[in-house]
Amino acid sequence: VGEEYFPLDTVDFRRTVQQIMASGTDVIFNTIVPPGLTPFLEELHKAGFGKRGGRIVCTYFDENFFNLVPSEQIEGLYSCLDYYQEQDEPFGRALLRRYSERFPGGATLTAGSGCTGHYRAIKMWEAAVKEAGSVERDAVIQALDHVRIGEGPGGPAEMVPGQHHVRMNMDIPQAQSGRFRIVKNLGPIDPDEQVLSGFQFRNAG
Repeated sequence: VGEEYFPLDTVDFRRTVQQIMASGTDVIFNTIVPPGLTPFLEELHKAGFGKRGGRIVCTYFDENFFNLVPSEQIEGLYSCLDYYQEQDEPFGRALLRRYSERFPGGATLTAGSGCTGHYRAIKMWEAAVKEAGSVERDAVIQALDHVRIGEGPGGPAEMVPGQHHVRMNMDIPQAQSGRFRIVKNLGPIDPDEQVLSGFQFRNAG
């Protein structure tokens, strides 16, 4: 197992890809973000990583990434998020249809904080306000600690008491011919956040 980190503005990955190919690496767990993401994937593709059977895992890839990189560069890539358009879930399909009718074009309804996360957050806030009977901050926060929504993109979701994080369904898809195909539904995942005692932030400035 190898591990390597780069400054966020790195765009030249030739040396790293050479090392990957020379080492016989089978799987890459990618956390590189733009601007380095596209040159890294392009370099891997040119080197023949995928053709020799190599696989990439990148847990923040959603359908919009097919507009960012050529599909052949990420063929076979695995991701893991809370919503994919292939899900056979009535509420999500209806929401996707309404969204596509209202916003036709390239901006896709996708997983994560950009779309489904905001939808879920607003609906949870709405449910907390209804329970609290008020928009007063402390009352809403108290209700948010255990709030639940029965439907949403990807299915129901609920706040884990004391954690301020959400238990929700997750899926593992694979990129196949320019789209994601779900290969495993993981069901509801508990965030299992760990509380650090005695931890303090230091001013880095």
